[in-house]
Amino acid sequence: MINNDDFQDDIGDNHIASSATNPIRKDAFDLPDDKKIELIKKDVENILQTLGMDLTDDSIKGTPNRVAKMFVKELFGGLNPSKKPNPSTFENNYKYGEMLVEKNITLYSTCEHHLLPIIGRAHVAYISSGKVIGLSKINRIVDYYAKRPQVQERLTMQIVQELQKALNTPDVACVIDAKHLCVNSRGIRDIESSTVTSEFGGKFKEEQTRREFLAYIKLETKF
Repeated sequence: MINNDDFQDDIGDNHIASSATNPIRKDAFDLPDDKKIELIKKDVENILQTLGMDLTDDSIKGTPNRVAKMFVKELFGGLNPSKKPNPSTFENNYKYGEMLVEKNITLYSTCEHHLLPIIGRAHVAYISSGKVIGLSKINRIVDYYAKRPQVQERLTMQIVQELQKALNTPDVACVIDAKHLCVNSRGIRDIESSTVTSEFGGKFKEEQTRREFLAYIKLETKF
C-alpha cells in the first residue's frame, strides 16, 4: 500500500500540478484581509515557537506580523480576483499586423509545493486581430498570476489564456525561464539549473511564427 504522505511528497518533489487552475476554495474571499493577517500571524508565531525561536527578541518578535502581511498583501495578492488588472485594449488603428513581443518581464512567484520563491523572466507575444493592449498591462497580467502559490506550467498557460481573452485572438505565446529555489536551495540543491516552459496559441503553433518569436527572445537588448 502506498503511504499517502510519501505520495504527496513525490508530487511536491517532482513539481507535479494536479490542476490547470489554482486550487482555490469557493469561500476563499469570505474573510477580509485584516482577519486573514490576524490568523496567519498566529500560525507563524506557532511555527517559530515550535522551532524554538525566542519571540521576545526585538529582531524576531515582529516577524509573524510581517510575514502575514507579506502573504496576504504581496506574495499571494494575485489570489484575490478584486486585484486582477483591467486589461484595457484599444483598436489597432495603425494597422500594425506583425508580432509584438514583450520580453524579459521580471517574474517573482512562489512554488505551491514548498512555498519557496520562483524567480525568472517571462517573454510574451501576440499578433493583433484588431485589438492591441498597453505594454504595461502585459507586465501586470504576468505579475497578477505570478502572485499565487504556483506551478510554472500553469502560470504560463494562464498568462496566454488571459491575453487571448482580452485581445480576442488565439495568437498569443509565452515562454518563461525561471529558477525554483525549492530546487536550488533544498533537495538536490542545484544552483545552476532553471526551468523553461512555453505555451503557443493560434499562429504561434506554426513553426515559422514560433521560430520568429524565439529568435526575438534571443536578441540582446542594449541601452
